[in-house]
Amino acid sequence: MIWNEWGQYRPDVPFSDVVIEYLSTLSSSLLRDRESRLYPDVVTFAFFCRKANLLAQKKKYVRDDNLRLGRGVLFHIAPSNVPINFGYSLVAGLLSGNYNIVRVSSKIFPQVDLIVRHMLAMETIGIYKEVSDRIVLVRYDRTSDATNLFSSICNVRIIWGGDTTIAHIRQSAIPARSFDVTFADRYSMAVIRADRMMQVNDTVIDSLAEEFYNDTYLFDQNACSAPHLVVWVGEKEHIERSHERFWNAVWRLVDQKYEFQSVLAVDKLTAFYRQAINMPMEREWTKDNKLVLVNMKRLDASIDDHRCAGGYFSEYRAADLKEIVSIVKDKYQTLAYYGFDKEELEGFITDSRLKGIDRIVPFGETTSFSFMWDGYNLIETLSRECSIF
Repeated sequence: MIWNEWGQYRPDVPFSDVVIEYLSTLSSSLLRDRESRLYPDVVTFAFFCRKANLLAQKKKYVRDDNLRLGRGVLFHIAPSNVPINFGYSLVAGLLSGNYNIVRVSSKIFPQVDLIVRHMLAMETIGIYKEVSDRIVLVRYDRTSDATNLFSSICNVRIIWGGDTTIAHIRQSAIPARSFDVTFADRYSMAVIRADRMMQVNDTVIDSLAEEFYNDTYLFDQNACSAPHLVVWVGEKEHIERSHERFWNAVWRLVDQKYEFQSVLAVDKLTAFYRQAINMPMEREWTKDNKLVLVNMKRLDASIDDHRCAGGYFSEYRAADLKEIVSIVKDKYQTLAYYGFDKEELEGFITDSRLKGIDRIVPFGETTSFSFMWDGYNLIETLSRECSIF
């Protein structure tokens, strides 16, 4: 690979036909592979790349009266804790018209290897070479000078990671007209309207529990969009009745599906002691350590500093949704909800003028990728507008 030649490549228009066909073919290839069924996140990624979905996305993000081209070369640094993130970042880069260098996680994930294997198979037989030539996947450790090289030739650097990772990557210079798009440490929460949950049958409760499991346990609660704080809204009696039904259903699912690592038991105990020192709270009874619930006596502004992986949830019982306003800062990313109407939530956000919360999604949708992420319109951010007067 002669990296200085990348500066000679020409960007494409967003959602070009050839890119859509490439991703659609990758989708079909993954969905035909029985191994994909072992990994729900791979199947979800494959469904996202279906031609029908991409054409629907094109209608949302491409306007006939708006002339756009990709910015050139994107350097993506994928996170180490969400295997499929590299794929979504790459898809955003391709569909916005760019060439892409993607640093995948140094951790070995079978999901990553599976997707890459299908991409290599397409490249080997020579289909959609024009698109394959826009993709370079790399893996290296922190002692390598590769970050300096890739940073020096990129038009946009996309950093998925914690604050420390971003600070480290930013030590590598980028060209004067280039810029960073950063996805830093974020905190997410869930809100439940108790009276609505109280009215549904056990089948619905089980379905909600599975959606919540996918939001949280599927990635060990490590994704930025995974709720750590759960706020119950409503009358005390309604909350207590709904609370028991919901968490019992969650625990049953966790007990059946979740592979609990012993180190998490120590992490959860440590997290509990740290939190107890800083705020009035108590641990609620649960059947085992696979699910830890901490009942907060008041909403503390530092709650976003107290989180733990693998099924550790702080809870608060509120009379009104407005009680969360005082703690929401720009660190907050996703608000998962059940039982609230969309209009009600829109009014809440507008009236409260919150500093944070960029995404509001129903249970089961926190990890669903969108080109609107962390407040960025990725298609517009990763492309440039050409004005003709």
